Order: sequence, then structure tokens, then C-alpha cells
Amino acid sequence: MPNRQERAEVKKINILVAYFLIYVVWGSTYYFIGVALKGFPPFLLGTLRFTMAGLILLGICYKRGEPVFKKSLIKKSAVSGIVLLFADMAVVMLAQQYVSSSLVAIIASSTAIWIMALDVPAWKKNLRNPAVVIGIITGFLGVLMLYAEQLQLDSESGNREYGILILMFGCISWALGTLYAKYRSSREEGVNAFAGSAWQMLFASAMFLIFTLIRGDLAKTDFTAVPASAWFSLGYLIIFGSLLAYSAYVWLLKVRPATEVATHAYVNPFIAVFFGTVFGREDVAWIQIAGLVIILLSVMLISRRKK
Repeated sequence: MPNRQERAEVKKINILVAYFLIYVVWGSTYYFIGVALKGFPPFLLGTLRFTMAGLILLGICYKRGEPVFKKSLIKKSAVSGIVLLFADMAVVMLAQQYVSSSLVAIIASSTAIWIMALDVPAWKKNLRNPAVVIGIITGFLGVLMLYAEQLQLDSESGNREYGILILMFGCISWALGTLYAKYRSSREEGVNAFAGSAWQMLFASAMFLIFTLIRGDLAKTDFTAVPASAWFSLGYLIIFGSLLAYSAYVWLLKVRPATEVATHAYVNPFIAVFFGTVFGREDVAWIQIAGLVIILLSVMLISRRKK
């Protein structure tokens, strides 16, 4: 049986792996969402993605003997699933019909700022720490630089403006859902965090299904005409984006401060821009790159916070 030091080392490795998943893997999903949307309508994509991921993860947890049908777990997961997953992912997929995957990731980086601003229980600790305060201010500066170029484009395209507005709604929704998961749903006694994330995905998939049926997307979609690249991207989103990365995110919220976990929103754009530039041949303006550099500096400041 491993001693305390060995358990601490294993936990440290698990944390590093989890951060890799929410930093790198999640950053890549912006590109794959864009590819999948070339074959699936937004709400149908969400339905397929989270239904499959949720059922697989719930089955794994049930087989391991987790009390997955605990009423309090299901009720709390319903709130997190709808506010955290459905609202945010729905607007991300809708927005990618109007703006590039790189730009979606860039705007989504402001989620970290919203989490810091809305994390009331951590205000005392965060706002008394100079590194965190400067990091927040620097992050705002970086995000403003990212928006500067987009504001000019908005005057030329109403669709882009619509995409930005719904993305901002998604950022706030994700921040509120994250904090609810941190302080409520992830603290369910005797239940593994993965069981909660499974139910969250299933409740999100139920909401996606409702809107899919309302819009008639299921009847309109010819599955035989969906390109192989879209099917591959769907599989990637199910396995890497949901089963691995999202579950890692929920687990990290249970063991690490929300402000620290929120830095994924600062790192994801680098990965998304890389995928969008290399594979999607998307253009990114110099002022957006400068904004990303400033945001990276803010992440470095936050990571140096006093324990």
C-alpha cells in the first residue's frame, strides 16, 4: 500500500496530466468543433457529443461501484450541466458559424477574468495578493487588445458582432457554472467527481436534444452525406474533449483553486490559434498576437501567487 509521500507524488502527476488536458487538448477542440460543424448542425452536434460521452462515463462509474443514482448528485449536476456545459457550448458552436475558431478561443479567454471577478469566497485571498491583482489587470488589458481589432471588423459585419455578443454570454455562463461546480456539485460526499461530470453531460445533452427537435435539425440532417472529417472530429470531441478534458476540469475544481484552474482560458487560445493557423489556414492580426502575449504574462503572475 503506497505511503503518504507516494500518494502525494501520484496526486501531483494526476494534477499535471489534468492541466495538460484542459490546456492543450481543450485548446484543440475549438478547431475540431469548427470541422464538425461542416457536417452537423450545432445543437445536433452537442446532442451526439454529450450523450455518448455522458453514457460512457456514467457506465464506467457505475461499473466501479459509484453511487451514480444519488438524488442530490443528480440535482446538483443538472444545474452545472445546463449552466456550465449547455449554455456555454451552445453559444460557442453557434458563434463558430460567424467567426473563426481562433477568434472564438481568443474571446473565450475572458472567461478566466469572469471567474476571478465572480469568485466571491476567494476575493479576500485573491485581492490581497499583488500577483493575482496585477494578473487580473494585465489579463483585462490583453483581452481589450484582442477585442480592438474585432471592433473594427464589427463595423463591417453584423454577423461578427452577433457572434461576439453570444460568446460573451457564454463566458459569463461558464464562469457561473464553474463556481457552482466548485463550491456545490463537486463537493458531493462519497461520490467521485467523474460521476458528477457524467450527469452534467447528460443533462446538457438533453437540452441540446430539445433544441435539436425544435429546430428540426434531426430530420434535416442526411447522415450519409456527413463528411468523414466531421465524424472524426465528433469522435475526437467525445473522447478527448469530453471524457478526458471535461472530466479533468471537474476533478481539478475539486482539488485546486478556481482562479488557478481558470487559467486554462488563457492557454487555450495559443493552442486554438496554432491549430487554426496550421490546419485551418486562418489569419490572426498582430494586435491579437500581442494580446495573447500579454495574457500569457498575466498567467505567469497568477501562477506565482503565494500559497
